[in-house]
Amino acid sequence: MKMNGIGLDSKKTEILAAELNILLANFQVYYQNLRGLHWNIRGKRFFDLHVKFEELYNDSQLKIDLIAERILTLGGTPLHTFEEYIKHNKMQVGFNISKDEEAVNLIVMSLTQLLKIERVILKQSGEANDEGTNAMMSDFIKEQEKTIWMMNAWLDVEL
Repeated sequence: MKMNGIGLDSKKTEILAAELNILLANFQVYYQNLRGLHWNIRGKRFFDLHVKFEELYNDSQLKIDLIAERILTLGGTPLHTFEEYIKHNKMQVGFNISKDEEAVNLIVMSLTQLLKIERVILKQSGEANDEGTNAMMSDFIKEQEKTIWMMNAWLDVEL
């Protein structure tokens, strides 16, 4: 078995880097959706949601950087073009969403899709003994599950 520079199986980390690139692409779409929601939200909940969407896109921007740096740490190359992001996108793209419930529903759907990708990576990183990627996915999953719970509480949706 060939090892990479951080002592992990090269074949397994190559697969992980590819999965992380899928996550990166989807986070970029999620980030852009959040920017659009932040810019276009209207109505009586504008002030609260405008601030919340900014908080979420700032958090996403940090996560995007963490994902790209992890790909590099594993020996891969992060995707970095819109063409690649669209090619690997698995989530709905928000277009001119200005209504509060529609915006929050898009966030819930987007986070649910990100969780699916992250859980695949979590399983693979565990099998590869890649604690760095595993810990990152665990942190992302925990935060996003809480955000989904909060968004569903705001929507008054039973879990």
